[in-house]
Amino acid sequence: MVSVSADPAPLQRPRIGLIATLLSTRQSYRGAGIHTYSHQLLRHLPREGRRLSYIAFVNDPDYAPPDDVSLHRAPQWSQRPSLRIAWEQTALPLAARRGQVDLQHGLAYVLPLASGAPGVVTVHDLTFRLFPDAFGVGNRLYLSTMTALSCRRARRVIAVSQATARDVEHLLHIARDRIDVVYNGVDEAFAPRPRPEVEAYRREAKWPDRFILSVGTIEPRKNYLTLLDAYALYRRSAAAPLPLLIGGGRGWAYEAVFARVQALALEPFVHFLGFVAGDVLPWLYNAASLFVYPSLYEGFGLPVAEAMSCGVPAITSTASSLPEVAGSAAVTVSPHDAEALAAAMVAVLVDTDRQDAMRQAGLAQSERFRWPVTAAATAAVYERVLGA
Repeated sequence: MVSVSADPAPLQRPRIGLIATLLSTRQSYRGAGIHTYSHQLLRHLPREGRRLSYIAFVNDPDYAPPDDVSLHRAPQWSQRPSLRIAWEQTALPLAARRGQVDLQHGLAYVLPLASGAPGVVTVHDLTFRLFPDAFGVGNRLYLSTMTALSCRRARRVIAVSQATARDVEHLLHIARDRIDVVYNGVDEAFAPRPRPEVEAYRREAKWPDRFILSVGTIEPRKNYLTLLDAYALYRRSAAAPLPLLIGGGRGWAYEAVFARVQALALEPFVHFLGFVAGDVLPWLYNAASLFVYPSLYEGFGLPVAEAMSCGVPAITSTASSLPEVAGSAAVTVSPHDAEALAAAMVAVLVDTDRQDAMRQAGLAQSERFRWPVTAAATAAVYERVLGA
C-alpha cells in the first residue's frame, strides 16, 4: 500500500490516469455498459480513493467530469474508432507523461502499450473470444490482440466477476495471482419506488397492469430464442399468463428473434420496447411482476443486480457470472432448458409468498453491488501497484 497521510495535499497525491475513451453520453445501447462503469468510477473514485488524484482521458466531446477529476479530451478528429485507437496508442502516452501520471488504468480492455507508467486494465468479459461471430473481423482481432497484450503489460488486471477472472486466466493465460475481482455496482436510482408513483408511471407509459420483463440487447448471447420457447410453454401452463415485455436495442442477428415470435404465434403477447433510456429503466423494473434473464454469457450481469435492487423477483441462468450476481436470491436454470425456465416462471408467479421472499432476498443480495464499494476496491488496487 502507498505510505501517505490520511488526506495529503493534492500535489502530494499520486496521479491516476483514467483511460475512459469509450465513455459515451449518447443515449443508446452502445453507450450503456462500459459508459456506466467509466462514469461511475469517475464519479466515486475521488471520494472513495482520496489519497490519490485523477485525470480522465475521454473521447466524448460532451462529457463533463466531476469537479475533482481533471480532464484531457481527445481531439475532434479522433471520433472514428480507428483514429481513436491511434490516438490512444501514440498521443495519449505523451499527454499522460506531460500530466505526470503515476499509474494508468485502462477502463475497457486496453492500455497504451508504449507508456512508461505502470498500468491496470479492466476486463469486462471475453465475448470476443467466446462469441466471435458477434464481432467484425477487424474488431475481433483488435480486441483479442490488444486485450491479451494489455493484460500482460499491466501490473494488475481487474475482472468484474470470478467467472471473468477464470476466463482471463484460462483464455489469456494470465496468472491468477495478478487478477483482482472487483464487482460492478448498481446506481442508487435502482431502488423500490412508491407503488402509487409506479402505477401512475406505468399507466402513462402504457405498460400492461402486470407483465414479465427481460432487458438486454437483442442478440444471440442474450438467449431470447430460449426465452421465447419457454414463454410459449409458460402460456400453455399458466392459468392467467402475463404478457412479456423485452427492452433492448437491436444488436446482431436479431431477425431470428422476431421470426421466432411469429413462428410461435406470440405477436399479441410479446412486446418489444426498443432501447430503454436510463431514467426510464428503474420505473420499468419496478412495474414488472417478474424479471427473466436467461443469458448464455455475461461478464457481470448488471440487469439482474438492477432488477433485484428494485425489488423484482428474478430468474436467470446458471451461465458464467450470473450465479455470482444472483446468489440464493434469484432462481437459476440452465440457459438451454426451455422447459425448466417455463416451469420456474409458473412456479414463481403462482406463489405470492415466494415472490415476497425473493424480493427481500434480492434487495439484500444487491447490496453487495454498490459503486462506492467498486470505487474503493479499485483505488485499493491502485495503491497496491504504487506501493509495489
